[in-house]
Amino acid sequence: MPKGYLVANIRVKDAEKFQTFSGMAAPAIKKYGGKVLARGPAADRHEGQLTGTVMMIEFDSKEAAEAFYFSAEYQAAKAVREACSETDLMIIEGTE
Repeated sequence: MPKGYLVANIRVKDAEKFQTFSGMAAPAIKKYGGKVLARGPAADRHEGQLTGTVMMIEFDSKEAAEAFYFSAEYQAAKAVREACSETDLMIIEGTE
């Protein structure tokens, strides 16, 4: 079964509140079997105008990534994230 990937680009407006979000999201990522593959603001941007922190999380399947995203735990964290940042977020199925 192909893996599932959550890819986000996050533009943080309030670093302190964002730390609260991170503290809430990390246990939910672990609970739903997620593995953070990449995270940080240092992406080499060769095209486009997006800025911010890029994050890529691998799950066992696209369905597992969706279960994480729509979970009560993550939705609570998401509410905090929305108050302190702007985010582009996608979930995609892997090719293998």
